[in-house]
Amino acid sequence: MKKIIIPVDFSQNSLNALSFAAELASRASARLIILHVLQNDDERNAFDKLKSLEAEVKNKFKGEIDCETSLLQGKLIEKIKQAVALHQPELIVMGTKGASGLKEIFIGSNTVNVIKKINRPLLVIPDVATFKNMMAPSREKIVLATDLEELGSPDTLTMLKEIALILQEKKIRVLSVRPPNSPLPDLKKLERDRLLTFFSPELKGKRITVFSDDVISGINFYLKKNDDVALFAMIAKDSGALIGKHHTREMASHTFLPLLILQDVKNW
Repeated sequence: MKKIIIPVDFSQNSLNALSFAAELASRASARLIILHVLQNDDERNAFDKLKSLEAEVKNKFKGEIDCETSLLQGKLIEKIKQAVALHQPELIVMGTKGASGLKEIFIGSNTVNVIKKINRPLLVIPDVATFKNMMAPSREKIVLATDLEELGSPDTLTMLKEIALILQEKKIRVLSVRPPNSPLPDLKKLERDRLLTFFSPELKGKRITVFSDDVISGINFYLKKNDDVALFAMIAKDSGALIGKHHTREMASHTFLPLLILQDVKNW
Protein backbone atom coordinates (compact mmCIF):
# COMPACT_ATOMS: atom_id res chain seq x y z
CA MET A 1 0.00 0.00 0.00
CA LYS A 2 1.77 3.12 -1.23
CA LYS A 3 -1.06 5.63 -1.63
CA ILE A 4 -4.53 6.13 -0.14
CA ILE A 5 -7.11 8.62 -1.40
CA ILE A 6 -9.75 9.92 1.00
CA PRO A 7 -12.45 12.20 -0.47
CA VAL A 8 -13.79 14.64 2.14
CA ASP A 9 -16.69 17.08 2.09
CA PHE A 10 -15.87 18.37 5.61
CA SER A 11 -18.89 16.60 7.10
CA GLN A 12 -18.42 14.71 10.35
CA ASN A 13 -18.69 11.30 8.68
CA SER A 14 -16.04 12.17 6.09
CA LEU A 15 -13.73 13.44 8.85
CA ASN A 16 -14.30 10.18 10.72
CA ALA A 17 -13.30 8.28 7.57
CA LEU A 18 -10.24 10.54 7.31
CA SER A 19 -9.13 9.39 10.77
CA PHE A 20 -9.31 5.76 9.55
CA ALA A 21 -7.40 6.58 6.37
CA ALA A 22 -4.71 8.47 8.31
CA GLU A 23 -4.21 5.59 10.75
CA LEU A 24 -3.85 3.11 7.90
CA ALA A 25 -1.50 5.40 5.98
CA SER A 26 0.67 5.91 9.06
CA ARG A 27 0.89 2.21 9.84
CA ALA A 28 1.56 1.27 6.21
CA SER A 29 3.96 4.19 5.57
CA ALA A 30 1.71 5.15 2.68
CA ARG A 31 1.07 8.60 1.23
CA LEU A 32 -2.33 10.02 2.21
CA ILE A 33 -4.09 12.18 -0.37
CA ILE A 34 -6.98 14.23 1.04
CA LEU A 35 -9.28 15.10 -1.86
CA HIS A 36 -12.06 17.66 -1.95
CA VAL A 37 -14.22 18.16 -5.03
CA LEU A 38 -15.70 21.64 -5.25
CA GLN A 39 -19.45 21.74 -5.74
CA ASN A 40 -20.97 25.02 -4.60
CA ASP A 41 -18.47 25.91 -1.91
CA ASP A 42 -16.01 28.77 -2.04
CA GLU A 43 -12.63 27.74 -3.46
CA ARG A 44 -10.56 29.83 -1.06
CA ASN A 45 -12.50 28.58 1.94
CA ALA A 46 -12.23 24.95 0.77
CA PHE A 47 -8.48 25.33 0.19
CA ASP A 48 -8.01 26.71 3.70
CA LYS A 49 -10.06 23.85 5.21
CA LEU A 50 -8.00 21.28 3.33
CA LYS A 51 -4.72 22.78 4.51
CA SER A 52 -6.07 22.84 8.06
CA LEU A 53 -6.92 19.13 7.82
CA GLU A 54 -3.47 18.38 6.45
CA ALA A 55 -1.86 20.24 9.36
CA GLU A 56 -4.05 18.40 11.89
CA VAL A 57 -3.12 15.02 10.45
CA LYS A 58 0.60 15.81 10.41
CA ASN A 59 0.43 17.16 13.94
CA LYS A 60 -1.40 14.08 15.21
CA PHE A 61 1.26 11.79 13.79
CA LYS A 62 4.11 14.12 14.77
CA GLY A 63 4.97 14.77 11.15
CA GLU A 64 5.68 11.09 10.54
CA ILE A 65 3.08 10.78 7.80
CA ASP A 66 3.30 11.64 4.12
CA CYS A 67 0.18 13.71 3.53
CA GLU A 68 -0.97 16.04 0.76
CA THR A 69 -4.20 17.67 -0.40
CA SER A 70 -5.96 17.89 -3.75
CA LEU A 71 -8.69 20.38 -4.67
CA LEU A 72 -10.65 19.69 -7.85
CA GLN A 73 -13.84 21.13 -9.30
CA GLY A 74 -16.56 19.23 -11.14
CA LYS A 75 -18.65 16.11 -10.76
CA LEU A 76 -17.57 14.03 -7.77
CA ILE A 77 -17.15 10.61 -9.42
CA GLU A 78 -15.43 12.04 -12.49
CA LYS A 79 -12.95 13.90 -10.31
CA ILE A 80 -12.30 10.89 -8.09
CA LYS A 81 -11.55 8.94 -11.28
CA GLN A 82 -9.22 11.74 -12.36
CA ALA A 83 -7.42 11.67 -9.02
CA VAL A 84 -7.12 7.87 -9.17
CA ALA A 85 -5.66 8.06 -12.70
CA LEU A 86 -3.14 10.67 -11.54
CA HIS A 87 -2.07 9.19 -8.21
CA GLN A 88 -2.68 5.45 -8.78
CA PRO A 89 -3.72 4.69 -5.17
CA GLU A 90 -4.06 1.15 -3.91
CA LEU A 91 -7.03 2.09 -1.69
CA ILE A 92 -9.90 4.60 -1.56
CA VAL A 93 -11.57 5.36 1.78
CA MET A 94 -15.05 6.91 1.97
CA GLY A 95 -17.35 7.79 4.84
CA THR A 96 -21.07 7.17 4.91
CA LYS A 97 -23.69 8.74 7.16
CA GLY A 98 -26.94 7.66 8.75
CA ALA A 99 -26.42 4.01 7.92
CA SER A 100 -29.31 1.96 9.24
CA GLY A 101 -28.29 -1.01 7.14
CA LEU A 102 -25.77 -2.24 4.62
CA LYS A 103 -28.43 -1.48 2.03
CA GLU A 104 -27.94 2.23 2.59
CA ILE A 105 -24.21 1.90 1.97
CA PHE A 106 -24.72 0.13 -1.33
CA ILE A 107 -27.56 2.21 -2.74
CA GLY A 108 -25.91 5.49 -1.85
CA SER A 109 -25.26 6.87 -5.33
CA ASN A 110 -21.69 8.03 -4.71
CA THR A 111 -20.57 4.73 -3.18
CA VAL A 112 -22.26 2.65 -5.86
CA ASN A 113 -20.69 4.72 -8.61
CA VAL A 114 -17.23 4.38 -7.10
CA ILE A 115 -17.69 0.59 -6.96
CA LYS A 116 -18.98 0.48 -10.54
CA LYS A 117 -16.66 2.94 -12.21
CA ILE A 118 -13.38 2.87 -10.29
CA ASN A 119 -11.38 -0.34 -10.13
CA ARG A 120 -9.80 0.09 -6.75
CA PRO A 121 -10.50 -1.43 -3.34
CA LEU A 122 -12.93 0.78 -1.43
CA LEU A 123 -13.09 0.96 2.36
CA VAL A 124 -16.48 2.31 3.46
CA ILE A 125 -16.57 3.75 6.98
CA PRO A 126 -19.98 4.20 8.67
CA ASP A 127 -20.19 7.29 10.85
CA VAL A 128 -20.75 5.12 13.93
CA ALA A 129 -17.49 3.20 13.46
CA THR A 130 -14.26 4.15 15.23
CA PHE A 131 -10.72 3.03 14.54
CA LYS A 132 -10.25 2.26 18.23
CA ASN A 133 -13.22 -0.10 18.13
CA MET A 134 -11.88 -1.87 15.06
CA MET A 135 -8.52 -2.36 16.78
CA ALA A 136 -10.03 -3.68 20.03
CA PRO A 137 -8.69 -7.12 21.04
CA SER A 138 -12.26 -8.34 21.44
CA ARG A 139 -12.83 -7.74 17.73
CA GLU A 140 -10.46 -10.42 16.59
CA LYS A 141 -12.04 -11.50 13.32
CA ILE A 142 -12.11 -10.23 9.76
CA VAL A 143 -14.88 -11.79 7.70
CA LEU A 144 -14.64 -12.27 3.95
CA ALA A 145 -18.01 -13.13 2.45
CA THR A 146 -17.60 -14.98 -0.85
CA ASP A 147 -19.58 -17.03 -3.35
CA LEU A 148 -16.47 -19.25 -3.76
CA GLU A 149 -16.37 -18.65 -7.50
CA GLU A 150 -12.86 -18.53 -8.95
CA LEU A 151 -11.39 -15.04 -8.85
CA GLY A 152 -10.35 -13.32 -12.03
CA SER A 153 -7.12 -12.01 -10.55
CA PRO A 154 -4.81 -13.35 -7.85
CA ASP A 155 -4.34 -9.75 -6.67
CA THR A 156 -7.98 -9.33 -5.68
CA LEU A 157 -7.38 -10.22 -2.03
CA THR A 158 -4.04 -8.44 -1.59
CA MET A 159 -5.52 -5.33 0.02
CA LEU A 160 -7.56 -7.36 2.50
CA LYS A 161 -4.47 -9.27 3.60
CA GLU A 162 -2.44 -6.08 3.88
CA ILE A 163 -5.05 -4.35 6.04
CA ALA A 164 -5.43 -7.48 8.16
CA LEU A 165 -1.69 -7.48 8.84
CA ILE A 166 -1.81 -3.79 9.76
CA LEU A 167 -4.61 -4.46 12.24
CA GLN A 168 -2.50 -7.18 13.93
CA GLU A 169 -3.53 -10.43 15.55
CA LYS A 170 -6.72 -10.66 13.52
CA LYS A 171 -8.16 -13.92 12.26
CA ILE A 172 -9.62 -14.42 8.80
CA ARG A 173 -12.99 -16.12 8.42
CA VAL A 174 -13.99 -17.14 4.89
CA LEU A 175 -17.77 -17.07 4.97
CA SER A 176 -20.00 -18.70 2.37
CA VAL A 177 -23.75 -19.15 2.28
CA ARG A 178 -25.60 -21.97 0.60
CA PRO A 179 -29.11 -23.47 0.74
CA PRO A 180 -29.85 -26.01 3.51
CA ASN A 181 -29.04 -29.66 2.72
CA SER A 182 -27.05 -28.70 -0.36
CA PRO A 183 -23.55 -30.12 -0.93
CA LEU A 184 -20.64 -27.85 -1.77
CA PRO A 185 -19.33 -28.57 -5.29
CA ASP A 186 -15.75 -29.78 -5.54
CA LEU A 187 -14.61 -26.69 -7.48
CA LYS A 188 -15.89 -24.44 -4.71
CA LYS A 189 -14.12 -26.56 -2.12
CA LEU A 190 -10.90 -26.02 -4.05
CA GLU A 191 -11.50 -22.29 -4.25
CA ARG A 192 -12.17 -22.13 -0.50
CA ASP A 193 -8.90 -23.95 0.15
CA ARG A 194 -7.09 -21.52 -2.16
CA LEU A 195 -8.49 -18.55 -0.27
CA LEU A 196 -7.40 -19.92 3.09
CA THR A 197 -3.95 -20.76 1.70
CA PHE A 198 -3.59 -17.19 0.42
CA PHE A 199 -3.85 -15.80 3.97
CA SER A 200 -1.63 -18.47 5.50
CA PRO A 201 0.69 -18.59 7.38
CA GLU A 202 0.59 -14.93 8.48
CA LEU A 203 -3.10 -15.04 9.40
CA LYS A 204 -5.09 -17.79 11.04
CA GLY A 205 -7.91 -18.78 8.72
CA LYS A 206 -11.10 -20.72 9.16
CA ARG A 207 -14.00 -21.58 6.90
CA ILE A 208 -17.52 -20.66 7.96
CA THR A 209 -20.66 -22.00 6.28
CA VAL A 210 -24.09 -20.56 6.87
CA PHE A 211 -27.11 -22.39 5.52
CA SER A 212 -29.74 -20.06 4.15
CA ASP A 213 -31.85 -19.70 1.01
CA ASP A 214 -30.86 -16.04 0.85
CA VAL A 215 -27.21 -14.98 0.71
CA ILE A 216 -27.54 -11.61 2.42
CA SER A 217 -29.85 -12.93 5.11
CA GLY A 218 -27.28 -15.64 5.82
CA ILE A 219 -24.46 -13.10 6.09
CA ASN A 220 -26.50 -10.90 8.41
CA PHE A 221 -27.40 -13.94 10.53
CA TYR A 222 -23.72 -14.63 11.11
CA LEU A 223 -22.86 -11.01 11.84
CA LYS A 224 -25.70 -10.67 14.34
CA LYS A 225 -24.51 -13.75 16.22
CA ASN A 226 -20.88 -12.64 16.34
CA ASP A 227 -19.89 -9.32 17.85
CA ASP A 228 -16.17 -9.96 17.50
CA VAL A 229 -15.89 -8.86 13.85
CA ALA A 230 -13.53 -5.93 13.19
CA LEU A 231 -13.91 -5.66 9.44
CA PHE A 232 -16.31 -7.09 6.88
CA ALA A 233 -15.21 -7.65 3.27
CA MET A 234 -17.01 -8.51 0.05
CA ILE A 235 -15.90 -8.94 -3.56
CA ALA A 236 -17.41 -6.94 -6.40
CA LYS A 237 -17.34 -9.00 -9.56
CA ASP A 238 -17.02 -7.53 -13.05
CA SER A 239 -20.69 -8.33 -13.61
CA GLY A 240 -21.69 -5.93 -10.84
CA ALA A 241 -23.82 -8.65 -9.26
CA LEU A 242 -22.73 -7.62 -5.78
CA ILE A 243 -24.69 -4.41 -6.04
CA GLY A 244 -27.62 -5.80 -7.99
CA LYS A 245 -31.15 -5.02 -6.86
CA HIS A 246 -31.70 -8.54 -5.55
CA HIS A 247 -28.86 -7.95 -3.08
CA THR A 248 -29.34 -4.33 -2.08
CA ARG A 249 -32.98 -5.02 -1.31
CA GLU A 250 -31.92 -7.45 1.39
CA MET A 251 -28.99 -5.54 2.85
CA ALA A 252 -29.67 -4.79 6.51
CA SER A 253 -27.93 -4.18 9.85
CA HIS A 254 -24.31 -4.14 11.01
CA THR A 255 -23.25 -1.03 9.20
CA PHE A 256 -21.27 -0.09 12.29
CA LEU A 257 -18.61 -2.32 10.73
CA PRO A 258 -16.04 -0.93 8.32
CA LEU A 259 -16.82 -2.51 4.94
CA LEU A 260 -14.06 -3.32 2.45
CA ILE A 261 -15.20 -3.75 -1.15
CA LEU A 262 -12.62 -5.61 -3.21
CA GLN A 263 -12.64 -5.45 -7.00
CA ASP A 264 -12.28 -8.71 -8.87
CA VAL A 265 -10.71 -7.42 -12.04
CA LYS A 266 -8.02 -8.83 -14.27
CA ASN A 267 -6.37 -5.51 -15.00
CA TRP A 268 -6.33 -2.09 -13.33
